[in-house]
Amino acid sequence: MGATGSDNLTLGARGEDIAAAFLKGQKYAIVERNYRCKAGEVDIVAREGKILVFVEVKTRSNASYGPPQLAVTQFKQRQISKAALTWLAQKKLHDVNARFDVIAIILREHEVPAIEHIKNAFDLAY
Repeated sequence: MGATGSDNLTLGARGEDIAAAFLKGQKYAIVERNYRCKAGEVDIVAREGKILVFVEVKTRSNASYGPPQLAVTQFKQRQISKAALTWLAQKKLHDVNARFDVIAIILREHEVPAIEHIKNAFDLAY
């Protein structure tokens, strides 16, 4: 594999680019990407109509370890939840409708990515 074009991006970064493009195609507005704070991180913050959507993107090159979404453990859900609450507090957004989605991508070489969008994948976890 040469280091040209997107080959030099990590699998995760390529997955996030694909997920962002997928969401835009579904008429979501991307608000922010790769938000990080002490509590954790959120891959994509998007808006679907009046709903704020915190999206965790999981990318794998194959399904040999099971579907990518299985990697969104309880611990990971708590980290994402804390980061989402911090993001909302920083933006002074209170009483907004929000949900947590997972986008699972299997990115095999020379194939169209397999994308699964799981809406309301989990509830706010403290």
